[in-house]
Amino acid sequence: MKSKWKKLPVVLIGIIAIAVCGCSNDLQELNQKRSSAAKENTESTETVRTGTWETAAQTPYGAYPELVTYTLGQMSGANNSNLPDGNTYDDNAYTRYLRKMLNIQNKSVYMEREDRYDEFVNILVKDQTLPDVLVVSDRETLKELVDNDLVEDLSEVYENCTSERIKEMFESYGSGLLDSVRFNGKLMAIPETVTDHGPRLMWLRKDWMDKLGLEDPKTLEDAFDIVEKFVQNKMGTEDGEDPIGLACDTDLVGTTSSNYSVDSVFDKFGASPQRWVNQNGKIVYGSVTEETKNALSYLHELYERGVLDKNFALRAQNNLRDLVIDGKCGAFFGLWWTPNNPLMDVYETDKEANWQPFYLQPTDWQNVYDTFQDNKYVVVRKGYEHPEIVMKIISVLFDYSRYEAKDADEVNDYFALNVEPTARPLVINVDYNEATFQITKDIQSVMSGMRKEEDLSAIEKSYYDAAEKFIQGRSETPEDWAAYESRLVAVGRLIEGNYRSTAKRYLDDADGEIPKSLQQLEKDTFIQIIMGVKPITYFDTFVQEWYEQGGEELTEQIRRSNPGE
Repeated sequence: MKSKWKKLPVVLIGIIAIAVCGCSNDLQELNQKRSSAAKENTESTETVRTGTWETAAQTPYGAYPELVTYTLGQMSGANNSNLPDGNTYDDNAYTRYLRKMLNIQNKSVYMEREDRYDEFVNILVKDQTLPDVLVVSDRETLKELVDNDLVEDLSEVYENCTSERIKEMFESYGSGLLDSVRFNGKLMAIPETVTDHGPRLMWLRKDWMDKLGLEDPKTLEDAFDIVEKFVQNKMGTEDGEDPIGLACDTDLVGTTSSNYSVDSVFDKFGASPQRWVNQNGKIVYGSVTEETKNALSYLHELYERGVLDKNFALRAQNNLRDLVIDGKCGAFFGLWWTPNNPLMDVYETDKEANWQPFYLQPTDWQNVYDTFQDNKYVVVRKGYEHPEIVMKIISVLFDYSRYEAKDADEVNDYFALNVEPTARPLVINVDYNEATFQITKDIQSVMSGMRKEEDLSAIEKSYYDAAEKFIQGRSETPEDWAAYESRLVAVGRLIEGNYRSTAKRYLDDADGEIPKSLQQLEKDTFIQIIMGVKPITYFDTFVQEWYEQGGEELTEQIRRSNPGE
């Protein structure tokens, strides 16, 4: 048999060894949590499948004695959410397992694609024609639902039908997460847990670096020097084409579901634009700070050098993705899951294109607040007779099938197959805050021989099997390659760099959501400064205008709502 280390680069072997030695306490602590949670989940599989109406209504896993069909507002993804052939949103591994476990079946009466989903939900809310279960993407809509008495109080549902492990997951984010969906003391929705994805990595074309004889970067400045060499040597161009530097989104700052932003440049200067921060004991909007001004000045220098794509202001998101897939650029910032999207498409068409991640900029998020801008919320229509169904779905899909079940392989294989979350009946994720990194640490510990394979959770086993097949040369499928590159290489770089999740700090009920007029003022100003249309001194004018046009009132409102900060 081939050695399991055949395809592991020497640096990755070092990463695994270092990470495993350094995280034994983390593993022990998490395993104690898992063991404790497992003891609380005392229902046997037999009990689960032979439940009564009373058991079903008061437990996480109790099955209904008759089939319960619930209507659902479904967010659809591109390419049928990458579901295997023959699977649909009403009939896939998730829905089949939920029917087997709980005797429930979704009926997607309302469906809309991801980019138009929020608009579609707004129409449902305005018309008050809600399905039984719905996921909403912003707190403004959630508040409107609550204010108009359109959704159920889920307080009792949460207490009775949530597994202990799921409760632990919510607790790992601090009390602020669940408090954000309490109105007058009532739990009116179930929030998504936005797992810490860590900072952005610099993704570089290593094959271009090798061709030019360039060494791996050790700092952000080294990486930008490499990009400059790509541009000077017209890498990725054909006759008559201009070279493209660092691909960059005009939003400049990304979310947990986006790439191509330049967050790492702002991190370099201790800036946190588009987020609220604690500066010298006062809450301040990060985009109007001196740190952000310094970062913009540096981005202008990069633009003048040709490091930053000269046409970045004209690029749409799809265009940025095409630059990468078509081999027209050799650098962009992206999160650890970048091999799944867009690099899996690159791997399918050009296996010589060797994209590698580099963790070059440590981050300090201690003084940054979370404002729920990335969260989704599960709500239940007022009057629906089985409101507990949402917590039962969450408990089965995000706890039982991952940690306890012996018959959920098809469900867990979806992760390694890169099936999108939009395939789930509830388009959310629920997991521990540090789950991204703990999964990789657990896999590393098995590969190093410190733990046994059977100790892995089902989701970890899915990724482990896929990565092992690729490492041993038994598979070269894009899915197995992506599992290896994302879970072991990319997350491994963050673990090697000693990245640590920080405790989330949430603003109170005032979200700090920036009005669209101020968002546009900020975006236009920042782009103009970067491109040199406006001098860096114009930043001070922007700050003054931002405060005058509503920013001062908004800042004072948030400070009043968070007096202890």
